[in-house]
Amino acid sequence: MFPTRFRPLARLLLTLAACGLFLAAAEPAPKPSWPEVGKIIQRSIAAGEIPGAVVLIGHDGHVVYRKAFGLRSFRPHQKMTTDTVFDIASLTKVVATAPAIMQLLEQGRFRLNDAVAKYMPGFGQNGKDQITIRQLLTHFSGLPPDLSLTPRWSGYDTGIRKAFAIQPAFPPGSHFEYSDINFIVLAELVHRLTGERIDQYALQHIWTPLDMKHTRYLPPSDWLSKIAPTGVDGRGRSIHGVVNDPTAEDMGGVAGNAGVFSTADDLAKYAQMMLNNGRGGDGQRVLSPLAVRKMTTPQSPPNVPEVRGLGWDIDTPFSSNRGAFLPVGSYGHTGFTGTSLWIDPTSDTYIIILANDTYPQQRSHLKRILAMRSDVATVTANILALNDGSTWTKVEEGLERITGYNNTVAAGRRVIYRNGEVLTGLDVAKARDFRLLRGKRVGLVTNQTGLDRGGHRNIDDMLAAGIHVAAAFAPEQGWSGTLNGPFGDTRDVATGVPVYSTYNSSNPIHLLPEAGMRNVDVLVYDVQDVGVRFYTFETTLAYTLQTAADRHIPVIVYDRPNPIDGIHVQGPPLAPKEKSFVGYFPGMPIRNGMTIGELARLFNRSIGANLNVVRVQGWSRGDFYDETGLTWTNPSPNMRNLTEAVLYPGVGMIEYTNISVGRGTDTPFEVMGAPWVNAPQLAAYLNARRLPGIRFVPISFRPTANPYAHQLCHGVYMIVANREQLDSPELGIELASALHHLYLQQWDSARMHLLAGSQAIVDEIKSGEDPRRIAESWQPAIKAFEVLRQSALLYAGPTIPE
Repeated sequence: MFPTRFRPLARLLLTLAACGLFLAAAEPAPKPSWPEVGKIIQRSIAAGEIPGAVVLIGHDGHVVYRKAFGLRSFRPHQKMTTDTVFDIASLTKVVATAPAIMQLLEQGRFRLNDAVAKYMPGFGQNGKDQITIRQLLTHFSGLPPDLSLTPRWSGYDTGIRKAFAIQPAFPPGSHFEYSDINFIVLAELVHRLTGERIDQYALQHIWTPLDMKHTRYLPPSDWLSKIAPTGVDGRGRSIHGVVNDPTAEDMGGVAGNAGVFSTADDLAKYAQMMLNNGRGGDGQRVLSPLAVRKMTTPQSPPNVPEVRGLGWDIDTPFSSNRGAFLPVGSYGHTGFTGTSLWIDPTSDTYIIILANDTYPQQRSHLKRILAMRSDVATVTANILALNDGSTWTKVEEGLERITGYNNTVAAGRRVIYRNGEVLTGLDVAKARDFRLLRGKRVGLVTNQTGLDRGGHRNIDDMLAAGIHVAAAFAPEQGWSGTLNGPFGDTRDVATGVPVYSTYNSSNPIHLLPEAGMRNVDVLVYDVQDVGVRFYTFETTLAYTLQTAADRHIPVIVYDRPNPIDGIHVQGPPLAPKEKSFVGYFPGMPIRNGMTIGELARLFNRSIGANLNVVRVQGWSRGDFYDETGLTWTNPSPNMRNLTEAVLYPGVGMIEYTNISVGRGTDTPFEVMGAPWVNAPQLAAYLNARRLPGIRFVPISFRPTANPYAHQLCHGVYMIVANREQLDSPELGIELASALHHLYLQQWDSARMHLLAGSQAIVDEIKSGEDPRRIAESWQPAIKAFEVLRQSALLYAGPTIPE
């Protein structure tokens, strides 16, 4: 199943545009007009779904449509008016609580990844000590949807005590669960930090500066005649002016999840402030541009399908009011009483629909209400021509709003897993008759992976074409890829070409050996990598470039696909002091999402070799190796299939600890364990963490390789359920954290920093920090690396929203 981040219609439109398939239509469809919006609302009223509604639409800084429909109430009989005051329900979260939190964030009162309990210790009870402010804002805290109302209770302080006493339903960060408790707690955080309850704070610092004169908690009595009722009491009288949400009502009408009353025009002022990057209509600053961007770009975990901003919905099952044509990257929210707000920064548009569909009784037409909102958005996009070519160009250019935070999102845009016919750089060079090598004495850096699409060795292809291969150089694991440990020089049996070791005890620097370089005019690098920082072929590539630069000879890299795709960039960055043979490039995450040719271009910025990369043909960044049509050849003895390569960035991270990662079994990197592990206990612990894309099965195995050669080990077998969702470096931190938590006395983490890339990460694990919070801390470094690598990339990726 593919992630549901992107709508099929948007993908289809962009796909057609990208492929040049928009042909001139014989008869263009008539353009809809504003009366079409009214027809949608009137149908909903006629069907008994809502008594009435107010619709207000803004575009390019102006209100372009404002109209009231139907009735505000039946008894007394009142027509809906555009100045009707509505109980906006959960829109409270984004017009009161979330902006209040963002203002305090701007003031440096806290960090998003801080534990809530740091500021409110009472919240940390019952397993909530690791929940962060970010997780509350994105609904990834693991808290249940709402407080229990039975037995009945009352009072703001009582509500806070109950929120603090609640137990999580899921591990924090593991699961999207929309929860009112999140925002009840956030509003109390505002209270604790400022001394003002959320009603006072929002009025003074948000609504008054924006001239939102008809927005309040606890609306005054003289507003009652203008307030749309949200229900009927036992005597048939309309209920208005009292918050509809029962939890907020029991808290006295003031809560972070609900309780605000407002009008369409006031909400328009707020929406325009968001589009103006935090400035109101009179120029007053409410939020900084950085705060607005932070709120409205993805802040949820990168390896889950639900995309949430800080408070705002971006792409989840709640996003139906985006319609068919407003692009991914727009954002909004809804309220239970029938209210909705959707904002599209790409086209400078907002759509406000306020209805009281809980009146006169609780709704029974929810699906049709959702359809009505969606239809209004779709028609609005057509009326304003938001789906014309120029706008879609802006959409494509602006998709960085949602994809820049982690390219995992892009993986969800592929239409289908491909059945490709990829040509490697070797295939391309062979088709060109190795013209770059004519008249040269070639030094060939390769191993058993240097095969063309037909399975022929590169050295044989070159010699058959009349190329002079003067010397060959073998990386770790040797010429045949079967050795473990340092090895000496040898000779290729079939051709007699001397093969020099780049991995022996007499060559600690790992430059290409002088003896092999004496008669070489050009170097060719052709080795299949696995896209992982601590896989040493990447370091051998760097030393090949350095050797060429030192000798002032050209170097040619025959590129090959990254077998675990070129989209996912994941894991902690390499600390500068950890640079070694298993970590060449400081700042690089464990999973780099680059081909060997792209890595050569990146490394060569500081090396300055005369570099030429012969590109792969037919590969897309989203392709895993099984989509290339190329035959799998084990890059090393314990890298036997694609599943192991997918798991390797995480399982390999803990290999330098006293854990067997399956070397010496039939399934290296698919199992891990030790004689002192309780297999069912470890599997249960890890499965309870609800890691996206992976499950764990208790297992016992007897490896033939150290650290526990021929000893019975107990641990887990790892099943990759969804490789798109799996963050394998985060898996490595989860494994390490589980070992520390369950086997504190037995597990030795002293050397883990060598592959993790930082002692600080190991220290965080040993301190008991939640792995998800550790992984969140990597995101700025990942973003920085993505920017750094951009100019080195050679291949296009999937760019079509699904």
